Amino acid sequence: MARQRLERPLLAAALILAASIAVATAQDQDAPQPSPSAVLFEATSHRKFDQVEQWTRVFDDPARDAWQKPGAVIAALQIAPGAVVADVGAGTGYFVRHLAAAVGPEGTVLAVETEPNMLTHLRERAEREHLSNVVPVLASFDNPRLPTGRVDLVLFVDTLHHVDARLTYLRRLQGALTPTGRVAVIDWLKRDIPVGPKHDHKLPRQQIVTEMKAAGYRLVDAPDVLPYQYFLVFAPR
Repeated sequence: MARQRLERPLLAAALILAASIAVATAQDQDAPQPSPSAVLFEATSHRKFDQVEQWTRVFDDPARDAWQKPGAVIAALQIAPGAVVADVGAGTGYFVRHLAAAVGPEGTVLAVETEPNMLTHLRERAEREHLSNVVPVLASFDNPRLPTGRVDLVLFVDTLHHVDARLTYLRRLQGALTPTGRVAVIDWLKRDIPVGPKHDHKLPRQQIVTEMKAAGYRLVDAPDVLPYQYFLVFAPR
């Protein structure tokens, strides 16, 4: 009986959130059709990223700069020198060197990955590129393993749709933020675009907004600088 009393409010909340997403997504030009595979707070894609050479060709393709616009992203984030930034799902380190330059020698970039092979690559890349302010972090799938109350910015680039149990994950993430900390989410627009994964791997923009709100965040900025991805910045409420 106690379990039933706990489950009913959670079910009701989930139904309310699902309804709000369905209405908002139908009005969202980025996502005219909600994906049947997009379930609240659950990953749309489960992939292994342990083949470093394969993913280096994808993530570090020189052509990526034209549409990923790392310079414009860093400028929009207004990262202060000396800041602590966590790149969660850092991959091969595409954004790491840009973040390292933004925080400067007094700052720190936490390059967070769940794949040990990828983490080894990040460490070797940081050493090769003389990025002494980059610290690789081996995360758990349900916990980014960030220091409590120390992180000024958490950046997810094409990563959040791989995270399961996002409600718990995002609530836990708040504990890592400083009082003025922010969370930035960059992910794929749910429409036909020349790059990125299949439609059923994508999370509609409005679903991210709704989930972040449920996890205790508010949308504070939405820089319009990327052609194929939405760019959302949140702060705890």
